Amino acid sequence: MDFLDGLTHWRLWGSLGWNEIVQRYRRSVLGPFWLTASMGVMVIALGVVYAELFQQEVDRFIPFFCSGMLVWTLMASYLTESGTLFTGSECYIKQISLPFSVYVFRFNWTKLIIFAHNFIVYLGVVIYFGIWPGSVALLAIVGLLAIVVNGIFASLTIGMVSARFRDIPQVINSLVQILFFLTPIFWRPDALRGHAFITRFNPFFHLLQVARAPLLGEMPSTENYCAVVLITILNISVSVYLLSRFRGRIAYWI
Repeated sequence: MDFLDGLTHWRLWGSLGWNEIVQRYRRSVLGPFWLTASMGVMVIALGVVYAELFQQEVDRFIPFFCSGMLVWTLMASYLTESGTLFTGSECYIKQISLPFSVYVFRFNWTKLIIFAHNFIVYLGVVIYFGIWPGSVALLAIVGLLAIVVNGIFASLTIGMVSARFRDIPQVINSLVQILFFLTPIFWRPDALRGHAFITRFNPFFHLLQVARAPLLGEMPSTENYCAVVLITILNISVSVYLLSRFRGRIAYWI
């Protein structure tokens, strides 16, 4: 019921999310496009260096690296920033009675706005290198939808747990740094050879792959989709259970 009530307040969380982006970049020259510029510089600089280190062709490696960083940045932001989901909204929660999902939807809306700005870098890369992924690119929408759904419920879980235990965000930040190197963002999965279990049992690889592969004109595997379905079911189950069990305590924890 909390999620249904939250959806009916779409004008509220939509406005709050948009206003957060506007406030963050007020009076800056490029505004939110600083995000695009930052992503573009990082993709070009690191792409050229890593292509040389891993002896990859630049015209193949940079699109792979760019699409991987684009999707990873979205997923990592869900994990590293949702720790303040409720503690950062303390003034609203203690004064106004709103569904907690309003804060979850506002948080996720801002992440999608940032993702849309970063997506410009991917468009620039595919145009520059003359890549045409074809109709399979439409599957990226399905992959992005899966990431957003998982992001909604994961941010709700992390937000609740972090409101109760304030050390959780620091633990998650440390884990995300490790996951960045364990997930094939700047290296290809087939480079593991005899250690394929590192990607097979990495849930972030499967989430990454269902969105990245179509952007490169490739088809995600059946294993990727099955893993994402299982991850989503588990994620939703844990989140819904925690919300139904501890919803009444969130206001006291913050």
